[in-house]
Amino acid sequence: MTDSKGSRVRAASAKRQRLMAAAARVVHQQGAERTTIADIARAADVPVGNVYYYFKTKDELVAAALGEHARQLEILTGRLDELPDPMERLKGLVAAWVSQRDLAARYGCPTGTLAVELDKRAEGGLDVEAGRVIRLLLDWVERQFRDLGLPEPDGLALTMVGAYQGMSLLANALRDPGIMERQGASLIGWLNSLPGDGHMTPGS
Repeated sequence: MTDSKGSRVRAASAKRQRLMAAAARVVHQQGAERTTIADIARAADVPVGNVYYYFKTKDELVAAALGEHARQLEILTGRLDELPDPMERLKGLVAAWVSQRDLAARYGCPTGTLAVELDKRAEGGLDVEAGRVIRLLLDWVERQFRDLGLPEPDGLALTMVGAYQGMSLLANALRDPGIMERQGASLIGWLNSLPGDGHMTPGS
């Protein structure tokens, strides 16, 4: 009896996670306004009626998509944290960004594009949630610069994350994944310059 109940709980948890992953993917591709609950149900291979057991409204699914972005970021940074050198962690982050060049060229940054879209809403507060995910990234990057002993680690984090948002936007606007590669190489060059001058800007 206990095993049966445990199996049901695990199945429900797996279905919820599948819906969250589908929401993140579909909202990234279509935007929050154009996405329907039926779109997400279809992408997750879950009957539409079952979705309401986990999420009552589309906004709850959009919030779940943001939660999935945060989860994926934590998985990535957790893997990078296994590297002993903060500089190698930062370079690993850049490599991860560049590896998503085709997606960025087609749809932009998953969290950044959603934050911009949600900010145009008159109500909801989901824009704040999107900002929270970006803040998680900023805080992690800032910690790496602080561990390197560089001055103004918060400013360096803003520069680096801002460069990522900018290259994602340009790659998307111009439909050119090569922009991610070129700007990623520029970011690596900037990181390599930091022990000599922590106040240089990417591309200088």
